[in-house]
Amino acid sequence: MALNQSRACTPLLLRVGLGLIGLCIIGYILGPPLYWHLLEGIAAFSRSSAPICSPCECDCSSQSLLSIPEALSNGSLADCVKHDPEVAEETEKSYADLLSEELKHREAEAQDNQRRSDMSLLEAKKLTSQYQKEADKCNSGMETCEEAREKSEAALAAQKKLTAMWESRARQRGWKEGITKARSHGNVQSQ
Repeated sequence: MALNQSRACTPLLLRVGLGLIGLCIIGYILGPPLYWHLLEGIAAFSRSSAPICSPCECDCSSQSLLSIPEALSNGSLADCVKHDPEVAEETEKSYADLLSEELKHREAEAQDNQRRSDMSLLEAKKLTSQYQKEADKCNSGMETCEEAREKSEAALAAQKKLTAMWESRARQRGWKEGITKARSHGNVQSQ
């Protein structure tokens, strides 16, 4: 009996186990979103605490060509290039040229797509016309067949009337269907 009690889970142990499983599930579900929100908050805080610099004022004409390596190392030449109107104008022209080329490229693509869709539309119209012709031929053939069927039904009805008239005349003169069949069988057996 003592052996059975040591193997059995106590209610307290079961509650602790279920509690740990529940905490793990909650951590699994809520952990990643909280982690990303925390990272975004830290990034926003670090951006807001960074000092804002005013643009550097430099006199590029006063710097000699010999001091260019020094200027490159401390970034003052790069600042001068940023504020140089000629360089800015060239950059804007280059940017405008790139945009112009991109627009020309997209226009060429659009024209190519339009040409392809026009060709597809023309092909579809040709196929539609061909199918319409085939459908018209089929309808014409159906009409011809229907007319022939109606004519054959009329001829069959006329033939039935004629047969009924001849049969009634034969009956009036004493003809019986069973007698004729028996006689024809007798004639076949005697031959």
